Amino acid sequence: MQELSNRPRTESSVHEYDIVIVGGGPTGIACGIHARKSGLSHIVLERETLVNSIVNYPVGMRFFSTTDRLSLGGLPFTSSDSRPTRSEAIRYYRSVAEAEGVEFRQGVDVQSCRRENGRFVVMTSTGEFRSRNVVLATGYFDRTNRLDVPGEDLPHVSHYYDEPWKWYDRDVVVVGGRNSAIETALELYRAGARVTVVHRGSELGRKVKYWLRPDFENRVADGEIGLHLETVVERIAETSVGVRNRATDQTLSIAADGVFAMIGYRPDQTLFDRFGIGYDPESLVPAYDDETFETNIPGLYIAGSVACGCRTWEIFIENGREHAERVISVIAEASGERDGDWD
Repeated sequence: MQELSNRPRTESSVHEYDIVIVGGGPTGIACGIHARKSGLSHIVLERETLVNSIVNYPVGMRFFSTTDRLSLGGLPFTSSDSRPTRSEAIRYYRSVAEAEGVEFRQGVDVQSCRRENGRFVVMTSTGEFRSRNVVLATGYFDRTNRLDVPGEDLPHVSHYYDEPWKWYDRDVVVVGGRNSAIETALELYRAGARVTVVHRGSELGRKVKYWLRPDFENRVADGEIGLHLETVVERIAETSVGVRNRATDQTLSIAADGVFAMIGYRPDQTLFDRFGIGYDPESLVPAYDDETFETNIPGLYIAGSVACGCRTWEIFIENGREHAERVISVIAEASGERDGDWD
């Protein structure tokens, strides 16, 4: 399998397809694979770079899942270990897209979508795309939850974690109590940082990985990592984080050269609004049919982790990729029942 080649960018005016797929992650690629195999013309539109969410994963991350549960299109995913690395996954998914003939455009920001004469008109930063069907496969990793406190946008504050080495012998506050926060705290500690974890809950998340929980709890018990439960961040300054205990109302200032707000992710609800997709205002779970994945807009489907809204622990690559085959089969069946000519 060859690494993804550079494709010339087509300056677009109007393009017509059977399916426009919004989002170039593994699920979007899987949709493209099944569309091609079903004889349906398609285009995958990606705002950043192909599998951008994985590009933004921590540099040294390994997947919890094995390669067979992450593979696409029946193409083997080989790895030096049973649990592949971030770099291996990026290379694999991009190579699959190339080998399977998935049509895609990178650097395309989708701005709106409307129905016009029985077709969808998808307006983007590079032009207009028309299609009979649209599949939204944007996931949630590109948008993070916010603390909504003063100082959150200071340069030493990040909602993504990359690697720990620059934080050696420095004070770091990690906000959150689920897997990403616990794993970040442990890596920082082992790289020589002085780490304090702040979590609004009374206990760590119940789904913290079984091998992380005892490791973290032992570090806390030994005084090697600080932990403040039932505590919320109220402000962030250049060298400190102001917090408040929700039970006692006591306030505290914690030294912080760096802050990682690992508090989860959310789908782009503004995209739901622009597309006219209904959704629950609390969970941000979009309105869709469990069997067909069609939304309240006929011909507009969702696939992958965007379907779970803020409940980001429900859908991953492993089960999200399975949506693609179902969605495309529904579209293919419907396409066979109507006139295939463009108006």
